[in-house]
Amino acid sequence: MNNHSDWTWTRELKFPSLRGAGQPFLGELLHVLKQVQWSEHEIFGIHLAVEEALVNAIRHGNGSDSSKHVHVACKLSPHRLLLEITDEGAGFDPTLVPDCTQSENLQRPGGRGIMLMRNYMSRVEYIDGGHRVVMEKHRTIQG
Repeated sequence: MNNHSDWTWTRELKFPSLRGAGQPFLGELLHVLKQVQWSEHEIFGIHLAVEEALVNAIRHGNGSDSSKHVHVACKLSPHRLLLEITDEGAGFDPTLVPDCTQSENLQRPGGRGIMLMRNYMSRVEYIDGGHRVVMEKHRTIQG
């Protein structure tokens, strides 16, 4: 992750690819965001985006194989949240995931998580062949 001098909270961890294994981290992140008074709307969107990324890493990336791990690196500053979530799978090409908002794909299950992540985060980027997602959220300035 990029060096940044005003990070106020950081976490790096890894956990096995088991359903729900990322929930303790997600709960801690949401708690910290509430403590530093991010808006409920931003916290809601971050919750959805991070949960989708964790589930995708466990289920799709690692195939729910408990011998494979999900790696999370998270940094928070007063104005920005930066997350990297990496699985140990083969990766994927996000441009090949059907656009779930197109009429021909409305009944298909795939692609909704990626769409939610992109809508709620300021930046979503897949790197390292698609098995690492970098998500960033810029805090809305409170008036």
